[in-house]
Amino acid sequence: VEIDGEKDEFTILGTLEANPSLGKISNHSPVGQALMGHQVGDEVIVSSPIQAAYKILKVSYQSD
Repeated sequence: VEIDGEKDEFTILGTLEANPSLGKISNHSPVGQALMGHQVGDEVIVSSPIQAAYKILKVSYQSD
C-alpha cells in the first residue's frame, strides 16, 4: 500500500497471528477490516485514531 507517499507492506492474518511490529495485522483491526475485499488501485480511507488514505498497490495471497 501507499500511505501519504510512503510505501508499506502488510500481511493480514487472524487475530492470534497478528504482530503489528512485523507488519502482520489482524483482519479485525481497523486497517485490516478496511483493506479486505479491495483491489489494486483502490483507495481506502481508514478512520482510526487518525484518518489515513491507503492506496492498494499490490495484492498477493499465500497458503500454508
